[in-house]
Amino acid sequence: MTDCPSVAASLPLTRPTPFDPPAELARHRQNGAVSRLAYPDGHVGWLVTGYELVRAVLSDPRFSSRAELAHAPLPSATIAAEPRPAPPGFFLQTDAPEHTRYRHLLIGQFTVRRMRALSPRISEITDDYLDAMARQGPPVDLVQALALPIPSLVICELLGVPYEDREEFQRHSAALARVGASHEETLGAYLALTGFMGKLVAARRAMPRDDLLSGLTSSDLTDEELTNIGFMLLGAGHETTANMIALGTMALMEHRDQIAALREDPERVVEELLRYLSVVPFTVRTALADVELGGQLIKAGESVTVSISAANRDPGRFADPDTLDLLRSAGAHVAFGHGIHQCLGQQLARIEMQIAYPALFARFPTLRLAVPEEEVPLRTDMLIYGVHQLPVTWEA
Repeated sequence: MTDCPSVAASLPLTRPTPFDPPAELARHRQNGAVSRLAYPDGHVGWLVTGYELVRAVLSDPRFSSRAELAHAPLPSATIAAEPRPAPPGFFLQTDAPEHTRYRHLLIGQFTVRRMRALSPRISEITDDYLDAMARQGPPVDLVQALALPIPSLVICELLGVPYEDREEFQRHSAALARVGASHEETLGAYLALTGFMGKLVAARRAMPRDDLLSGLTSSDLTDEELTNIGFMLLGAGHETTANMIALGTMALMEHRDQIAALREDPERVVEELLRYLSVVPFTVRTALADVELGGQLIKAGESVTVSISAANRDPGRFADPDTLDLLRSAGAHVAFGHGIHQCLGQQLARIEMQIAYPALFARFPTLRLAVPEEEVPLRTDMLIYGVHQLPVTWEA
């Protein structure tokens, strides 16, 4: 093993461009890919930036996802001041066997076949919102006009959530994802969302419908478990994809010379955008035992922040990784994670993007920013990266 780095650095946040991760991440990766990291609560853990080492951490059961062990690399009230286990149903913050049980119940709801069967409905939703954009005329905020409505409406229909309640759950979801939000803000948002979802679970138990929540009421899940599962799926089902659609559109407008790839191979385009943008920039695990990683000794109890964005820009895995190449074979990226906690809804997200991007640029081939790039408000204050608004215009 090499000598342990003596200086702990905080998580790099400053981005050189809207599309590139912090430059310091590349320097950490070049210096061995396993670096000491200072956490806001005083914990000293690790930052992992190399592609192979990130995959190793995410697939190794010696690195835990349990909530009561976690230290947040950014100021966040979503990790409790007093360590405690995740509430029942929070499958992302559990290990086997609890995670295995939840995953087994849910994975059948998110099969590739079932997600592809949703394609006609996703196309219909996309066309409806494009029609509305055309009727309104430029300029529009693409986040509110298209990027947010598509995944929000799809996940609402899939779960059985009334879409007319979208403003409420979108507002509370944003509060939970805000870096530095107060404990009162996040607790209020959590209680509001779980209260909303709890009422819906009770209604589906009393009168099942043809939706995911109704299907899960026939399992052995308790009301509390089902409420928290619905809460997690609702938030994850619209936040990440909405930001990928918006930020991906911004990247495509900047690389207009490659737009033809959307017609030729939309699946490949989406994989490259996922790799290039990595809107979920990091995730955290905690060592359950002493583990040697990249020549460093990770001690039991130390948290490890794995940088998804740095791994997806690793030149050891991707040639010329800082260049957006829409015909690249980027299928081995880790934008959806890796291992047993890999994103459950990744196929749905892929299909939504494979439909949205080509339809948008086919309808509005002259689409461009309506403001200078530096005026686009970036989500540097959020746990999920993207843009708060994306003002666009076109030749009407």
